[in-house]
Amino acid sequence: MFGKIMFYFVKDNKLEIQFENGKGFIEVIKDDIINVFSPLKYEDHFSRAIEGLKIVKTDFHVNYNNDCLILKTDKLIVKIHDDFKVDFFDKDGKILCEDYREDRKPFIRRGNGKIAEGEGIKIEENFRKYKIEIVKKMQGDEYFYGLGEKTGYLNKRGYYYEMWNTDDPRPHVESYVSLYKSIPFFITLRENASFGIFFDNTFKTYFDMGKENGSYYYFAADDGNLDYYFINGPKVTDVVEGYTYLTGKTPLPQLWTLGYQQSRWSYSPKERVLEIAKTFREKDIPCDVIHLDIDYMDGYRVFTWDKVAFSNHKEMIKELKNMGFKVVTIIDPGVKKDKGYFVYEEGLKNGYFATDKDGIPYVNEVWPGEALYPDFSDESVRRWWAEKQKIMLQDGVAGIWNDMNEPASFKGPLPEDVQFKNDGRPTNHLEIHNVYGHLMSKATYEGIKDYTNKRPFVITRACYAGTQKYSTVWTGDNHSFWEHLRMAVPMLLNLGLSGIAFCGTDVGGFQFDATGELLSRWVQLGCFTPLFRNHSCIHTRDQEPWAFDEKTEEINRKYIKLRYKLLPYVYDLMYQCELTGLPLMRPLFLHYQDDKNTYELNDEFLFGENILVAPILEQGKNIRAVYLPEGTWIDYWTKEEYEGGKYILKEAPLDICPIFIKKGSIIPNFEEQNYVGQKKMNKLILDIYPGDGAYYHYKDDGESFEYKEGKYNLYKISMRLKDTLEINIEKEHEGYDDYEELELIVNNYNGNVVVNSKQYKLNQGVIKLQKEILTKK
Repeated sequence: MFGKIMFYFVKDNKLEIQFENGKGFIEVIKDDIINVFSPLKYEDHFSRAIEGLKIVKTDFHVNYNNDCLILKTDKLIVKIHDDFKVDFFDKDGKILCEDYREDRKPFIRRGNGKIAEGEGIKIEENFRKYKIEIVKKMQGDEYFYGLGEKTGYLNKRGYYYEMWNTDDPRPHVESYVSLYKSIPFFITLRENASFGIFFDNTFKTYFDMGKENGSYYYFAADDGNLDYYFINGPKVTDVVEGYTYLTGKTPLPQLWTLGYQQSRWSYSPKERVLEIAKTFREKDIPCDVIHLDIDYMDGYRVFTWDKVAFSNHKEMIKELKNMGFKVVTIIDPGVKKDKGYFVYEEGLKNGYFATDKDGIPYVNEVWPGEALYPDFSDESVRRWWAEKQKIMLQDGVAGIWNDMNEPASFKGPLPEDVQFKNDGRPTNHLEIHNVYGHLMSKATYEGIKDYTNKRPFVITRACYAGTQKYSTVWTGDNHSFWEHLRMAVPMLLNLGLSGIAFCGTDVGGFQFDATGELLSRWVQLGCFTPLFRNHSCIHTRDQEPWAFDEKTEEINRKYIKLRYKLLPYVYDLMYQCELTGLPLMRPLFLHYQDDKNTYELNDEFLFGENILVAPILEQGKNIRAVYLPEGTWIDYWTKEEYEGGKYILKEAPLDICPIFIKKGSIIPNFEEQNYVGQKKMNKLILDIYPGDGAYYHYKDDGESFEYKEGKYNLYKISMRLKDTLEINIEKEHEGYDDYEELELIVNNYNGNVVVNSKQYKLNQGVIKLQKEILTKK
């Protein structure tokens, strides 16, 4: 396609290459991040995922040798050949990733098995050539991860996927190649190496991870520019940090957003909402948020309230606030076509809606009937939509839930030629579809931030790479199936590896009917998912924590209370996430990359680096094998110690989710509370698992942006176990209120009980505990 290299030159951080049939660029973003670009559609480099990219001044060298260009940084060697074939090597010359030099050869499907020439042989059904395709040679030892929200298992080798945001309410199974989110990024793990590739293209894209042919894998697109980033490891943690360096890191959320949330389609009328809230408090089950689905609106008109079902809704929100509840309301993009309706009239007057090719506003159908779609690709429309958020915020709403923003439509998909302004680069639906929800989330985030000056809480169903800067996500319309519970673990882990750290599922399942056992096991997983929300569909059986029987209710209470106990640890993980991009839910290989036993664990995960969770994901199961990586691990419930590097069998009756804490860990806890802010947390409780280790604990006001101005505390808590257990707490940064007291809980297997619980002063220096109380008896 490109032909031979004709000449090249270097300017600043870019290598520009002129080929016979076009030009290409190799841009050094950092010494371990390289951009490969060719302006096949647009001359300039335009990205919806990457904003305000900082290019690091990097020394690199370029020379021409043996018919190829060789670019070297301190960490990478890049070889560029004719036809813009690009190969990547580590600094020592080990091949990491190279372009495939032969034609693609798909699997043959023989059908009835005839072998006569031309008979019974069928080419792979989805084999096609793409306008843009990058084919990479399979080295043989690859494991693939990431690609956002996809069905199937953790390792994506041998699978094929498409990036095209899709609302499909049928049960999602492994054959689904696309769901609600498009994140064209994957991580390759090889022996002693790892790297990531981010294909920044918003058109429909395709990822074949060796399904078509085991000799290669490829990524491709229908249109756009050739534009991808190579992100070197060698650690997977380096790759995640590099990818989020490009696309942005999940910002620290308000503390209450990490509590338990209850939702249903729909809690209506307001008396039902208040009944739900009062029942939580009466039954001593913590909860911070109640979500309102589409039936709170007046005829599904966005930014309105049903005047009958939610008469005097401001008083309802005030009453809920007095009980400690926040209200989050759903907002869809579809604006009802309705003369006199203010949102419709404003959008029509100002040309804020997407149009057909003749400039006439495009109309499809969603919940309110005939509806129009705001053109979020245009900055003026985003500003308008941002301003509309204050309608809900003035009423007391605390967060916004964006749904149906793939965009979904009831009368067939939006035609390819629906027109969008695209911030001065007019285009059609093919280019905007995958970023429609991303841009809606951005507008929503900015509107909430401008009005409240607090960290916005936005939840979205559809997204693109980089949406983590603006919104949390959930995995869409799952079902109350055990298979969907099982699938939740690898799906959330891959979302986290893809930059979307603040994510969750509909706990209990959205469609179909949950059982008490399924809800019990799902809430045990939900306790350790960043977004912890129970949500169910209209006409399904009730799914609140108390909806089944006393045993199910007690299990829900137990794990929801455990989540609130662990809130300071969860908040610390979110703080770390803003710094490093590392997710809260982590596959074991993220921290045990040299242990191949961790590469395909689909049913257990790390919560941070200190807690290992191995949930029960099958009906009727009450014992399971748990793989513990190297080190010593302590059963959270019994305090029994296990040496890692092997599988153990763990009994897990219905009320037990297997949880293990790594020896040497320090886990901050909160006192019991029914909602965030119920009381001031003046006591720092440290749950200690004796050994050598250190932990950083973070504290701020939990809601404002003042932490960015230094108004926070950062504590370094060190622990050393020799003749005594020595614990030292130092402030590495001081800018916020201190704790008034400190409580240490030292765990040991000694009659299955805590052997030391004592209160101390926070500033008393090194605390020494006698070793006798730590000895196993």
